[in-house]
Amino acid sequence: MRIQTLFSGVFAITVMAACAPRHYQLTTVERERIIIDSRYDQPADAQAEAFLAPFKRVNDSIMGPVVGRVAHSMHATRPESDLSNLLADILVWAASDYGEQPVFAVYNMGGIRADLIKGDVTYGDVLSIAPFENKICFVTLTGEQLMELFSQIAATGGEGVSRGTELVVTKDHKLLSARLHGQEIDPKADYRVATINYLLEGNDKMTAFRKGTNRVSPTEASNNTRFLIMNYFRDKQARGEVVDAKAEGRITIKE
Repeated sequence: MRIQTLFSGVFAITVMAACAPRHYQLTTVERERIIIDSRYDQPADAQAEAFLAPFKRVNDSIMGPVVGRVAHSMHATRPESDLSNLLADILVWAASDYGEQPVFAVYNMGGIRADLIKGDVTYGDVLSIAPFENKICFVTLTGEQLMELFSQIAATGGEGVSRGTELVVTKDHKLLSARLHGQEIDPKADYRVATINYLLEGNDKMTAFRKGTNRVSPTEASNNTRFLIMNYFRDKQARGEVVDAKAEGRITIKE
C-alpha cells in the first residue's frame, strides 16, 4: 500500500508538471511565398486522381451545366460597377414572379464574392458569385426613409442599385442628391423596394431597412439569389440573348 501510494503521488506530480504552462518566446519569423501554378499538376498522382474521380464527376455534373453567356468580364467595385448593377437589376426582374413591382432594388457589394468571366456562365460560376443563403424580399419605405437609405449607401462608398437610380455623392461619402426614374424623392410618398433578407435586417450599415413596412420575405430555398440569377441567365439564353451590363452613372462622385 505504501509503495502504491508513493507511486500515485509521483505520477500526480509528473502529470501536473507536464500540464503546467510553459513560457515560450518568439525568436524569429520566416515566410515563403509559394506560387500555385501548373507545375503542381506535374506529375499527376495517379492514386490521388483515382480517389478524387468519382467526387469530381458528381461535382462537375452539378456545377458544370451552362446557364447562359455574358458579353464581357464583370467585376464588382464601388461606387458603381457592371456586375453590381446587373445583380440589382435581376432583383427587379425577378419581382414579377412574386406579384411585386418595386421601383428600386439594392444588392450589397459584400454579398458579391466572385467575378463573371466573358463567355459561358455555369451554375458553379453563379454559386461563386452568390454563395450565401440570401433570399429576395420586399419592403415599403417612405421617401424620408428612402433618403436615409441612400445616405447610408453613400456612406459605404456605394452598393448595387437598380436602373433608374441617380445618386450624387461627395468624395467623403456624403449624399448630395437622389432621384428615382428622373423624379425627386417625395418624403411623404411610399416606395416599394426589393432587396435581400440580409439587408432587410439592417446589416451592412443599411439600418434604414429596419423601419420598413409591409414586408414580404419568402423563406423557401428556391428564393435564394443564386437561383434568381441562374433563372435570369437561362431566360436570356432561351431568348438567344447574351447577358450584358455596364456602369452608367447610377452613383456618381462629385468633387
